[in-house]
Amino acid sequence: MKQAFLPLVNQNSKILILGTMPGEKSLELQEYYGNKGNSFWKLLFTLFNRPLPKEYIEKKQLLEENNIALWDVLAYCERTGSLDSNIKNEKANDFESFYKQYPNIKHVFFSSKNASNFYDKYVGRKKDLQYSILPSPSGANASKSFLQKLEEWEAILEALK
Repeated sequence: MKQAFLPLVNQNSKILILGTMPGEKSLELQEYYGNKGNSFWKLLFTLFNRPLPKEYIEKKQLLEENNIALWDVLAYCERTGSLDSNIKNEKANDFESFYKQYPNIKHVFFSSKNASNFYDKYVGRKKDLQYSILPSPSGANASKSFLQKLEEWEAILEALK
């Protein structure tokens, strides 16, 4: 059984980026998007025109400075390896309590179609939130180049205006 991380969030968070479930390398490192083959952090730091740091604490600071929360749709699941397609016996996080605790969140970005699908299946969309699906930053998503992904991820900047 794999267990997800607690959310990276605070009372100023306006945007929530949701993944599905941390991969093996992330679980091993106890860091969101810890696999070097995943371009999540590179995308975010490029968006904010900042150099990509090595230290996880600096990565988390970027989120806080820009009112971005980070979490996963699933609280836990069974999965061999890191592919979402291998997920079974999953349980979603408690979003009802989460949204009550963090009412400033107005836009939810899914970091993959799979995250969106699990959210729709277990949580459902709220009328007072905006939702967007971003191309997966995973190295397994080779259908788009980094620049193509970055162009779509710029929607985060628009949502912060």
